[in-house]
Amino acid sequence: MIGYWFLETLVKIRVSGNDSADHISLLEHRAYHGDSPPLHIHHNEDEIFVVLEGEFRFRIGTQEHRIKEKETIFVPKGTPHSYRVESSQGGRWLTITTGHDFEEFVKAISIPAGADTLPERHGPPSEADKAGLASKAAEYQIEIVGPPLH
Repeated sequence: MIGYWFLETLVKIRVSGNDSADHISLLEHRAYHGDSPPLHIHHNEDEIFVVLEGEFRFRIGTQEHRIKEKETIFVPKGTPHSYRVESSQGGRWLTITTGHDFEEFVKAISIPAGADTLPERHGPPSEADKAGLASKAAEYQIEIVGPPLH
């Protein structure tokens, strides 16, 4: 199975949206402690997160939630959200989407993983990197609306 280095995470496509009539995607992620994407909105797809390892803090709309192994959380399309990996050992989770815009976005900005490991950390992105990420996300109906969680 091909993995992708997506920003500072490792992502494996377990079920591709290209393989089903409903375009359901199932992605497995691994990330470092502190990993948090910018606050964002998926305009065309619901998301379900299933934590396999670690503890996470989610912001969904105006509410915060803490979830851990074997717990699941749902994010309706059109809802601003983000997460932060809170556990010191990092985290591993599944993301299930009802469309495959997110899967296609991951493939568009990632590089094939050179190993079954997390990519090297590069530190905070530059302003140019942030602008490029927002522009590319918009191509996949994902809107960046705020900073990562701290």
